[in-house]
Amino acid sequence: MVQRPVAYAADVTLYRLADNLPALANAVMVASFDGWVDAAEAASTAVAHIATGATDVASFDPDALFDYRSRRPVLDVMDGRLTDLRWPELTIRHAARGGRDLLIFSGAEPDLRWQELAGDVAQLATLLDVRLWVSLGAVPGAVPHTMPVPVMSTASQDDLLAAGTPGPEGLLRVPSAALSALEMAVTATGIPAVGFFAQVPPYASIGYAAASIALLDRLARHLEIELPVDELQDQEREQRARYDAAVSGDAMLRQTVEQLESVAGGVEHERLPSGDELAREIERFLRGHDGESES
Repeated sequence: MVQRPVAYAADVTLYRLADNLPALANAVMVASFDGWVDAAEAASTAVAHIATGATDVASFDPDALFDYRSRRPVLDVMDGRLTDLRWPELTIRHAARGGRDLLIFSGAEPDLRWQELAGDVAQLATLLDVRLWVSLGAVPGAVPHTMPVPVMSTASQDDLLAAGTPGPEGLLRVPSAALSALEMAVTATGIPAVGFFAQVPPYASIGYAAASIALLDRLARHLEIELPVDELQDQEREQRARYDAAVSGDAMLRQTVEQLESVAGGVEHERLPSGDELAREIERFLRGHDGESES
């Protein structure tokens, strides 16, 4: 059992530890939040998949971390009576997968107190004897749904990734996600970190299980374990059929997919429609398609 030092008492941190903590060996923290680096909810879907049946390890104070006006709690009203109020959550849960102890850090991306949270998470990772941090994310890319999902990688040191693992070259300056701030605080304590970021089509408006599968495959290969993805494969086949139908029924989308296939193949092309333009177009088509199927 992990012992709780007095210095980590819940009343001076943003987190609260569960009463019964698991015995951990070579624990890996797998982190992903919904929001900024979660295109088509591909990363949060991946971590939810491996978190099935996981047990609570720590929870974080929602009042301290979320702006409820930008991320409002969900209210259920049944027959005119207020019956349930669900607050945004940020939790760490434990699951044993393939003989490895995974600590799954997931939930809503926090709005507030990122630096304080980063310090607490680094402290908590040390307390739980985490040996590796893994960030999972998904970003829009110039890729079509008809081709394999590219996955970019990052690493806090040179020897963490297999030779030939694709990663961004040169300077890449982007607006940060909370996930990255926490990863940097954890690596400052000496814990190594890697990140895997799937690229999804800019028109992926109904989810993209193909990217979730690609992330889990990359995670499994890195940790040398097996992570079954049968349920996600069923979702992927259904989504692929819907995207195929949308493309075949709309000339603009068909041309766009052809251009994206050229981009993925390294062929020069004219300006592509923006992600917003593509999303609006496919959502319009899918709404009409659903209406036809119901009539």
